[in-house]
Amino acid sequence: MPEPEPREPRENEPGPQDAPESPDRAPRPPHAHAATLRRLEQSSGSLAAQAIARMDETLPWYRAMPPENRSWIGLVAQAGIAAFTEWFRHPDAPQAISTDVFGTAPRELTRAITLRQTVEMVRTTIEVMESAIEEVAAPGDEAALREALLVYAREIAFATAQVYAQAAEARGAWDARLESLVVNAVLSGEADDGTLSRAAALGWNSPDQVCVVLGTAPDGDSELTVEAIRRAGRHAKLQVLTGVLGERLVVIAGGSDDPLRVAKGLIGPFAPGPVVAGPVLPDLLAATRSAQAAAAGLKACAAWQDAPRPVLADDLLPERAIAGDPTAREQLVEEIYRPLEEAGSALLETLSVYLEQASSLEGAARMLFVHPNTVRYRLRRVTDVTGWSPSDVRSAFTLRIALILGRLADTDSQS
Repeated sequence: MPEPEPREPRENEPGPQDAPESPDRAPRPPHAHAATLRRLEQSSGSLAAQAIARMDETLPWYRAMPPENRSWIGLVAQAGIAAFTEWFRHPDAPQAISTDVFGTAPRELTRAITLRQTVEMVRTTIEVMESAIEEVAAPGDEAALREALLVYAREIAFATAQVYAQAAEARGAWDARLESLVVNAVLSGEADDGTLSRAAALGWNSPDQVCVVLGTAPDGDSELTVEAIRRAGRHAKLQVLTGVLGERLVVIAGGSDDPLRVAKGLIGPFAPGPVVAGPVLPDLLAATRSAQAAAAGLKACAAWQDAPRPVLADDLLPERAIAGDPTAREQLVEEIYRPLEEAGSALLETLSVYLEQASSLEGAARMLFVHPNTVRYRLRRVTDVTGWSPSDVRSAFTLRIALILGRLADTDSQS
C-alpha cells in the first residue's frame, strides 16, 4: 500500500519544532547566590585540607590516632563540606545530613572516637569554613553565607547527636542481651569462664562478695525495672547484674558481705510478694549456689506466711527442707546436727528433751534428773555451737527439723 504524501503544514499550525517543552525540562530559576556557590564548589577541596591541617595542629588525640582512623576522619570532614555545598545549593530540599556526612565512615569509628572528640572535629571544620567566608563568598554574599553556615552548624550538631544516640541504643540493646545471658547462666548453674568474660564486658570487676536476690517482677516495661535496679544498686554502692526472667526479677549483687542489707537496698523495684536473698559467696561462678538457694527459698516461702520481706534463704531452711530441697536438708544436718553430735551426747539429749517438753526448763530438768540451771547452761552451749537459740520459737522449729533430718541420716547410714 503506497505511503501517503507528506502534507504541508497550514499557516499558523505548530510544527514539531514548536511543541511546548516538557515540564521536566523547564529551566530552573538561577540560584540566588550562584557566584558564591561556584566558588564554594571550587574551594571545597582546599577547605577540607585546611580543616585536616587544623585538626593535626590543635587536636592531640587526632595526631595520636592510627593512620586508618585519621583517613576516615578526613573523609568525614570532606563529606561535611560537600554536604554543606549541596545544602547551600538547595536549602529548602530535605537533607539526610547524618547519612551524607557520617555515612562515609565505618560504624566502628563511633567506637574509636568519643562524642567529645567528634564535637571537636566538627567544631574545627566549621571554624575553618567560617574563617574562609570572606575569601569564598562573592562580593555582597558574605552575610548570606555566614547565616547559611550557622544554620548548617546547628543541623550538623543534631546529626552528630543522632549518630551517637543510635550507637548508644544499639550498644544498650546488645548489653541487655549480654546481661540476660549472664544472669540466666548463673541462675541455671551453667556459669563458666565465658560468663565471666561477658560480665567483664558489662563492667563487672569481679568483687569477692556476691549474692543473688530473687523476687517477682512488676508488670510493665522490663527495661524500666532493670534501670530502676541499676539506680538502686548505684545508690547502695553495689555492683549489679540484673534481668527479668519470666515472672522473676533476678539481681546478682556484688560488694557487700550482708545479703539482707543488699536485699533491703534493692527491694524497691520488686513487685509485691516475697523477696529472698541467697547467701554471700566468693565470686560469680560460685554465685550459682546463692541463686539456687534463693530460688528454693522463693518456692518455699509460701509455707512461712509471716516471713519478713526481704528474707534470707538460710532463714527458710526448714521450709526448703520440707519442700524437698536436698541442699537445705544437707545444710541443716551438717551445720546443726553434726556439730551438736561432736559436742557430746548431752547437748543433743538436752535439746531433744527441751523441745519435747514444749520449751520448759523445769520439765526438761525433771526428765533429765538435773538442775534447771544445768539445762539452761546446755541450751546456751547449743546456741554457741549452732547459732540458733532454742528459746526462740522460730529457731526452735529449725533445730527440731535439723534433729529429725540428722536422725534420719544416721538411720540411712546404718542400714
